[in-house]
Amino acid sequence: MLELIRNRVVLAILGSALFLQIGIWVRNFAVLLYVMEQTNGDAFAISMISVAEYTPIFIFSFVGGTFADRWRPKRTMIWCDILSAVSVFAVLLTLVFGTWKAVFFTTIISAILSQFSQPSGMKLIKEHLPAEKMQAIMSIYQTIFTIFMIMGPILGTFVYQKFGIMVSIAVMGLAFLLSASALTFLPSDSMKIVEKAATTLRQEMMAGIRYVLAKKILTLLGLCFLAAGLGGGLVQPLGIFLVTERLGLPEESLQWLMTFNGIGMLVGGIVVMIFAKAIAPQKLLGFGMFIAAIGLAVCGFSTIPWLTYLVHLLMGSVLPCIMIGINMMMLQNSDSQFIGRVNGILMPLYTGAMVLTMSVAGLLKETFSLVAMYEAAGVLYIIGLLFLLPLFNMKGDKPQLNVDDTL
Repeated sequence: MLELIRNRVVLAILGSALFLQIGIWVRNFAVLLYVMEQTNGDAFAISMISVAEYTPIFIFSFVGGTFADRWRPKRTMIWCDILSAVSVFAVLLTLVFGTWKAVFFTTIISAILSQFSQPSGMKLIKEHLPAEKMQAIMSIYQTIFTIFMIMGPILGTFVYQKFGIMVSIAVMGLAFLLSASALTFLPSDSMKIVEKAATTLRQEMMAGIRYVLAKKILTLLGLCFLAAGLGGGLVQPLGIFLVTERLGLPEESLQWLMTFNGIGMLVGGIVVMIFAKAIAPQKLLGFGMFIAAIGLAVCGFSTIPWLTYLVHLLMGSVLPCIMIGINMMMLQNSDSQFIGRVNGILMPLYTGAMVLTMSVAGLLKETFSLVAMYEAAGVLYIIGLLFLLPLFNMKGDKPQLNVDDTL
């Protein structure tokens, strides 16, 4: 493990992830609390925050993944962070001289650029680390996310309540710049990365689609993503109403609900890091989705704060199973030259479905009930799990197409 942590690529990517998480969590809670304040808790406006975050992922993920396979990954990641910082400071000026609604653009622009940066990071991991080390780096990477699931809500709430939206946005921009600085320590991009056949963007996108369809594991994983996205979108914007309506607590208590979730992630991440090598990634993913489905159903019915907190602790503990299972299935079953496109095809299935249900979550909540929304989300997770069942006894399948055949 020490040898892995000393790896130059690992240090640079993890350092970048650390600064990005600071910016993202300050953004998430500053924007949420600011919009709550400006709209007096309007459910539709709050649901639009999540739409602003996830719609660009759906629209740009495939294009971003394709360009990630064409471009030099180090340069791509650095420029994405720099452009994110520039856009954040532009929004800061807009808030000073214009309308408060400009705050949505901090989420939109960084979400767009992440679709070019994130698959480039996966590509670097695939190319620079041996296969037996990838699960370890994904576990460490997930641990950073876990720590910020605990500390991020507290940090974001503190910065906004103590300093206000202007300073919060400035912190976001600085975090993106520090992330870009960390990425400069990556080794120079190999020239062979960009020495490709003279193919068009459209040809490479179609090649990526055929590649995914030719692999049963990736196809079934996509269907699982679709169902899980529909379920996740139903409840993604409504956590704050779970706190205020079902539990009767002040809106600031959302940070503690997420903190319990984060503590569970930390414990679960350690367990997964120790035992995951002995468990197939599809089984990790399936187990995580089953527990999450049960947890969503219980959260919908619960009006007892300690029970809801306990369930969030449990759901958090299986989230590393879901995230590591997903990433390992994509990395293990994708050739290096297709990593960006595989990510760009599968993730829109999840985010597109999520955006669809998030867009109407606020209205559905008013039409039906918060309880119905959480129960429906649990059922959709179970449906997603059913698509994984045929993979439980599979060790992986070979690509049915090679690069030349797809073109």
